[in-house]
Amino acid sequence: MSSDLISAMGGQFGMKAAEFEATVRDTCGCKGATPEQFSAFLLVAREYGLNPLVKEIYAFPAKGGGITPIVSIDGWLRMANDHEQFDGIEHHDQLDADGNLISITARLYRKDRSHPTTCTEYLVECRQGTEPWKKWPARMLRHKATIQAIRYGLGFSGISDPDEAERIAPTIRETVEYRPKLDPPKLTEKTEDRVASARAAITRATTLDRLEKIRDQVIERRREGVFTDAEAIELCDLAEQKIDYLNNKPEMRADAEVAS
Repeated sequence: MSSDLISAMGGQFGMKAAEFEATVRDTCGCKGATPEQFSAFLLVAREYGLNPLVKEIYAFPAKGGGITPIVSIDGWLRMANDHEQFDGIEHHDQLDADGNLISITARLYRKDRSHPTTCTEYLVECRQGTEPWKKWPARMLRHKATIQAIRYGLGFSGISDPDEAERIAPTIRETVEYRPKLDPPKLTEKTEDRVASARAAITRATTLDRLEKIRDQVIERRREGVFTDAEAIELCDLAEQKIDYLNNKPEMRADAEVAS
């Protein structure tokens, strides 16, 4: 089933099965997915007619392991426009007396219904501390309202939007603590040396990509018994603190990435 599905979907884009699988795994967050998880991801993409190669759908790490299919705003709009009953969507911004955004209401119309599906999202409830929400709060809130109207009005289920993924994503500490307990590592090299080496690698890292790779390696080494729970949590917390720092200092992140 898996190979047939990969071949069929790869053929839609003029790609051989192996090439298609490698491309999707490398670019859509599926690199570590099991064959079963990867097949489930592709089944969702095929069910809703979404193209993973242009990020209409991608994968996000699930709490406790595995992946969750995430549909981008482009994917939600693709599903809406492909729906035979979709008849347009409109938005209304609510501002306070000073012109500050309070909420955005999306109204989705269907050809087979006399009343629209109305969804209102409030900035105070949705806004996060991420860079997109800081720079473009109105756009992000409009996307949120649009997605909810599409979901409720057209009945799509089993998929999440990017904002939901960020809210339900496991923290680094949770990811480590949800790993199964293993016997203490039996290593010839001192574990303290490995911890010190990982700390030094985190300190030297200057890009988000490098920090995320180190963090993932620490989690994987915990699964293998190289680090204890406490050591892995300490290292992941250190990496997460630096990731947060770079996220809050975009100009420094840009300089570091250019330098690397």
